[in-house]
Amino acid sequence: MQRVRRLASITVIALVGVAALSACRSQPGVAAYVGDEQYTEEQVTSVVDDLGDQLGEQAGEQGAPPLPTRQQVVSALVLADVCAQLDVPGGAQPISPEQYAQQFGLPPDSEYVRAAAQAWTCVTGLQAGGQVQPTQEELFDLVEKGRAAGVIPDDVTDEEAAGQLDGEQLRSALAARDAIADAVAEQDVTVNPRYRPLEFPVLSFQTAQGNVIAVGIPLGGGDSGTVSERQ
Repeated sequence: MQRVRRLASITVIALVGVAALSACRSQPGVAAYVGDEQYTEEQVTSVVDDLGDQLGEQAGEQGAPPLPTRQQVVSALVLADVCAQLDVPGGAQPISPEQYAQQFGLPPDSEYVRAAAQAWTCVTGLQAGGQVQPTQEELFDLVEKGRAAGVIPDDVTDEEAAGQLDGEQLRSALAARDAIADAVAEQDVTVNPRYRPLEFPVLSFQTAQGNVIAVGIPLGGGDSGTVSERQ
C-alpha cells in the first residue's frame, strides 16, 4: 500500500523573478524587465485594481476567492511573456482564461487571468515534452520537504520515500523547470527587489493547510526551492 501521497500538479501561478536589478535596470517604477519589455508598478496596480473592481463587494465577503497579490500579478505577467518566446511542444491541452477563472473564482476577462492561463498552458506543455532524471541530492531534498509538510509517515525511510516520489510526474516537472529556468536566463529577466524572492511552483504536496511546493523554480536570488537547479 502506498504510504506517500503522490505529487499533484498545481494550477496556481506564483512565480518568476531573477537576479538583482543591475545598475541600468534599477528604475524604482519598474516591477520587472523581460528583455526590452518593461512592466511598471503602475501596470501592476492597474491589474490589481481591475480585479477588485470586477469582483466588487464579493471580494470582501467571507469565503470569496482571495485577490492575487502584486507578487502573483508580476509573476503571471513575466512568465506569460517568457513563455510566449518558447517553443512549447504540442500535445498538452491549452488552459483557457475561462477555465482558469472558473477554477479560482476570478473574472475571465482580467489581464491577470489571461496571463496566468497562458503561463500554465506553457508549463503543462513543457511537462508533456520530456523528462529529466532527478539527482540523489534532489530526491532527498524533496523527501525532506515532504516530511516538513507532513505527507511522509515517520515509519517510511528516506530511501523508500525517494523511490515512491521518483516517477514520470516528477521527471516531467523537472523538465519543465529546467526549460523555463533556461528561458528566463536567455531572455534577461530581472525583477524589482521588492518582489523577490519568487518561486514558480511546478508540483506540490497536497496538505490539509493547502499546497506546499515540491518542485519549483527559485528565482530572484536565494535558493527557496526544494529541488534545486542543476549546476
